[in-house]
Amino acid sequence: MDYLPAEVLEAPANSEVNAAVIWMHGLGADGNDFVPVVPQLGLSAAYGIRFVFPHAPAMPVSINNGFVMPAWYDIKSLSVERSIDEEQLQISVRRIQDLIDREVERGVDPSRIVLAGFSQGGAVAYEAALSYPRALAGIVALSTYFPTAESLQFNAQQANIPVLVCHGSRDPVVPEVLGQRALEALKGLGLEPDYRSYPMEHAVCLEEIADIGAFLRQILD
Repeated sequence: MDYLPAEVLEAPANSEVNAAVIWMHGLGADGNDFVPVVPQLGLSAAYGIRFVFPHAPAMPVSINNGFVMPAWYDIKSLSVERSIDEEQLQISVRRIQDLIDREVERGVDPSRIVLAGFSQGGAVAYEAALSYPRALAGIVALSTYFPTAESLQFNAQQANIPVLVCHGSRDPVVPEVLGQRALEALKGLGLEPDYRSYPMEHAVCLEEIADIGAFLRQILD
């Protein structure tokens, strides 16, 4: 199997790996982007978490004049409605689901696997988690949107999946209205997401990191 390359933080040597967080970066970044966040999450070694930070492939991105950069899919327009290459998004989704399968093969129960993503990475996390055929532990959606909400093939195995949605109230890149629309779409699926808003732009703040840590402790306890 040709897996996406990734930065991996293994669980501490004195603990057994029994959970995994697969965390997707945003447009133009790479798998190193959120590695420094892990020590700030306040998670003890007892949780046995392996963090996997995959690198998106490089491709031309229309909104950036066709420049080649790491991206999960092409974005053709930054209008509020967003115009994306959904076929490319689905390719990324399948490759992330391959990483989920690899963790299962390594002995991690799907119910202890979390998908997290920032911006573009969050869009992939939504689709990859909600269409996956075995119940997962949760979704962490950061400063993102849900472009495939209407085309999603929702898998009933995810009927009770916990979701943490975080967004900046001053985000000029992905306006908060898109995060709120994702919230409503999730509720429409029968889910009960936790929504948090922060006075920030398209970024991550310390309060948010603390909330992510608390969410992971809650769903993995």
